[in-house]
Amino acid sequence: MTGIAREFVGLPSPLAGRAGAGGHPCQGVYHRPAGAPPPKTAFIAAHYDVDFSEHYLAPHLAGRGYGFLGWNTRFRGNGAYFLLDHALAEIGVGVRWLREEAGAERVVLLGNSGGGSLMAAYQSQAVEPGVAPVAGMRPVEAIGDLPAGDLFVALAAHSGRPEVITAWMDPSVTDESDPLAADPALDPFDAGNGPPYGAAFQERYRAAQRARNERITDWALAELDRLRGTRARDRLFTVHRTWADLRMIDPSIEPSGRRPNRCYQGEPAKANYGVFGLASQCTLRTWLSMWSLRTSQCAAAPHLARVTVPSLVVHATADEGVFGSDARAVHEALGARDKRLEFIDDEHYLRNSRPEAADLIDGWVRGHGR
Repeated sequence: MTGIAREFVGLPSPLAGRAGAGGHPCQGVYHRPAGAPPPKTAFIAAHYDVDFSEHYLAPHLAGRGYGFLGWNTRFRGNGAYFLLDHALAEIGVGVRWLREEAGAERVVLLGNSGGGSLMAAYQSQAVEPGVAPVAGMRPVEAIGDLPAGDLFVALAAHSGRPEVITAWMDPSVTDESDPLAADPALDPFDAGNGPPYGAAFQERYRAAQRARNERITDWALAELDRLRGTRARDRLFTVHRTWADLRMIDPSIEPSGRRPNRCYQGEPAKANYGVFGLASQCTLRTWLSMWSLRTSQCAAAPHLARVTVPSLVVHATADEGVFGSDARAVHEALGARDKRLEFIDDEHYLRNSRPEAADLIDGWVRGHGR
C-alpha cells in the first residue's frame, strides 16, 4: 500500500446543531493516497450506530488509489434514538462532501454489516423518494434531494434491521420486563429442545420470534397513544435476549465455515443473558423506525429493488451472524442487471482477508470504468 493521508471531516447536519462542546453532528475520516491528486473514485461507508470513521477497509482501498470516507451520522454509538429519515439526510451530507469538496467524480456506496440495508435505503431514497417519517414526526425536507451513488457494494451485509433482530431474538421470553422469564417449550438453551433442533421445533421457534416482534410493536404503538397529549412524547424501554438465532447454536442448520456455538458476542447462551445486544435499549419511535417487522423501513429488500447501479455482494463464508441465505437474498433482491455475488473464506470482520477483499473490490470497480 502507498502512504495514506487521513483527514478528519466534521460537518453540519440539516437536522441538528453542534454539540455544546463543539462537535459536529456528522463526522468521519477521509482516507486517500498521500501525495497524489484527489481520487476520482471514492467510497463512503456508514452504519446505523457503529463508528465507521476508521473502517478496516479504508487504508486498504486508499492504498489502491481510492478515497474512502468512513462516515458517521449523529446516531454513532447512539442507536437507541435512531430515526431512518434523519440518518439518510446525514449520509447525504457525506456524499455531497465527496462530490463537491473532495473532488470525487464517482461515489461507491459501501454497505457493510448492518450498513448494507442502510446504504441500500440511502440509494433507494436518492433515486425514488419514499421514506416516510415515523409516527408523530415531521417530514425531513433534506431527504427529498439526495445525491445518488454510482456503484453499490454489500459486504458481509445483513438482510435488514427488522429481519435480523427477529431471526436473533429469543422467543421464549414471557415477560419483557424480566430478563429471566422463559417458556421452557421454546427455550433454545434447554437441552430437551436441542441442539440438534428438529424441523418442528424450528418452525415453532421462527413463528414465535415473529410473534414476539409483533407484540413489541403492538405495545409500542399503544404506548405512543397513551402518551399523546401528556408531558412525554416518547419513552425508553429494554429488549432482552437477542442472541438466540438457532443457526448460531446448531451448525447443522444452514452449514457453513462458521465456528459452532458462536455469535458476535461469544457463546450465545452467555451473550443472550448479557447486556450487550441489538435493540437492548430503544425509544418507542426507534423500535418502530428500525426494528419492527410491521412498521420499519429498514428492511433491505424493498430498497435493494431500487438499486439499479452496478452492484457487488461479498459474503464471508465463516460469518457467525450473516448466513449464505442472507447473501443470496441480498443479491436476488438487487434491481441491478449488472450484479455479482462473491465469497471470501473468513469471519464477519474479515480479520484474515482484508487485502484479499480490497483486491476483489478494486478489481470489480476497475472493471466498471475506474
